[in-house]
Amino acid sequence: MLGLQENNIALPDLVEAEIKAHRSNSSNMITLFTFNRKVWQIPPLKAVKKYGSLDKNGRVGLYYTISLKPNSAGLFLYVTNKDISVRHISGEVIAIWTLEKLTERFLRKIPALLFVSVFTEERDNREWFHFYRAQLLKGTSPDVLADQFRAENILVDLRLHDKGTMARNHGTGFRVYEKRLPQLFREIIDL
Repeated sequence: MLGLQENNIALPDLVEAEIKAHRSNSSNMITLFTFNRKVWQIPPLKAVKKYGSLDKNGRVGLYYTISLKPNSAGLFLYVTNKDISVRHISGEVIAIWTLEKLTERFLRKIPALLFVSVFTEERDNREWFHFYRAQLLKGTSPDVLADQFRAENILVDLRLHDKGTMARNHGTGFRVYEKRLPQLFREIIDL
């Protein structure tokens, strides 16, 4: 209705706010933003070869959603008051992001969020929507993000594979469950 198409642009949908609609009965995750720049502590191709597994196309890849608990490859998120990192249970640090840089990236993409909640219903093979709540969410900080990583409300998606002489990186995604989006913000205004 606003004339906007879904996009992956690193800027907000509107001049000062991103828009997200949320189906209230959904447990889906959405990508907040992607961020890889200068975070790898070991070469990405080495990480893929060392910790990767075969993907659906038969390539060795790191296609994992990383949480605080070690996954099948032994990778997990480690959170301090200054940064978050992907580590292996051996102690090896794979990638590290400062919370300050993550907050900057977050606020560049989502300086404010118009968060619309909706109930859905199927009738005659068509989906119907009842929009029942709109909230304006504003402001975050490194402390808020650290708390949300610790609560496992924000997870990290590694998305790269072996392309022969290099790793093809599709962007490390920072993801959140839709219903937990308000917890990432300091101010919630019901509209």
